[in-house]
Amino acid sequence: QVQLVESGGGLVQVGGSLRLSCAASGGTSSSYVMGWFRQAPGKEREFVAAVNWSGGVRWFANSVSGRFTISRDTAKNTVNLQMNSLKPEDTAVYYCAATERGLGHRAPDQYDYWGQGTQVTVSS
Repeated sequence: QVQLVESGGGLVQVGGSLRLSCAASGGTSSSYVMGWFRQAPGKEREFVAAVNWSGGVRWFANSVSGRFTISRDTAKNTVNLQMNSLKPEDTAVYYCAATERGLGHRAPDQYDYWGQGTQVTVSS
């Protein structure tokens, strides 16, 4: 059973940066894709970014492209989300997720494993 634990959320001002990290354990392999989603109050969970196991293939939501980057540390079995130029609309609970269904997935129901979430608040 795969376990995912997020860290790094917090409060930041508009235009600032935050780095989220997700540690994976319990059976991940090179077939896994790791992703980040977010959910704001009253809204559906939405895709943010994802990366394949090696870190060589990445895809992003249009709303964060050019501001956020995603990376893998295979030695530590972590996935990191670097968030720059943050906006108030980036405020949400951010979730780490994993899937074995292959590349390119953006729908939450295509991801089988989830972390508990970490709050990111961008204040103006």
